[in-house]
Amino acid sequence: MSFSSSWSAIRPATRRIVIGGATALTVLLPTAAAANAVVPASPSGQHRTSPSTQQRACILDGFAIDHLPGGIGTPSDFEYEWEDVVFHSRVWETGPDPEGATKVDLTVKTIRGEKVIDLEALRTFLTEYHEQDPATWELTAVDVAGYGGYRADDQVFFFISPGIAAEVSIDRTRFSEDDLLTTAMGFHPEDTA
Repeated sequence: MSFSSSWSAIRPATRRIVIGGATALTVLLPTAAAANAVVPASPSGQHRTSPSTQQRACILDGFAIDHLPGGIGTPSDFEYEWEDVVFHSRVWETGPDPEGATKVDLTVKTIRGEKVIDLEALRTFLTEYHEQDPATWELTAVDVAGYGGYRADDQVFFFISPGIAAEVSIDRTRFSEDDLLTTAMGFHPEDTA
C-alpha cells in the first residue's frame, strides 16, 4: 500500500527509553499527517473515506501489517534486545483511563537473531523470554499463512526462516481469537505480500 507524498516527507519523532539494562527506541508516528492522507477513488469511482491510523496497513521492520482489528488505540514503536535477539514491536494502546492508566490492545513483533534457527528453537527461546513453565505453557500448533507456529490464548508466534520470526499478542478481554489469528495472518515479510 502506498501513502501520499506528504506522509513520506515526514519523519517520525524518535525517543530512546532506558528500562533497567534494556534500551527501547520509541518512534512516535505522525498521526496528523496520516489523517490528512489522500485516499484514491475506489474502482467504482466513489471516494473512500481515509482509513484511521489504526486501520491503515503499514510496515514494521520489513513486515507488512495487512489487517488490524477495529477499536484499537494509538500505536508506538519500540526496538530492544534480549539475549542477543533483536525485537521490533508496534504496540497499540488505549487510554489513559480516569486513573491515568493505559491498556495494551495489540502488539506485533519481529524477532531476529542467530538463536532463532527453527520453530522449536523459537519456542524454547520465547518460553524463557515470557517466563513460562515449559511443562505447563499451553500451546497449540498452528499454520500462520504457511508459516509454522504456536498459539496460546492471547498470542501467536511463528517461524519465518533461520534468524527471523514474528509474534502477535492481543487483549483477549476485548478481542476475539479470530481477531488474533486474522491479525497474525496479515503480519508477514513484505516480499510475500
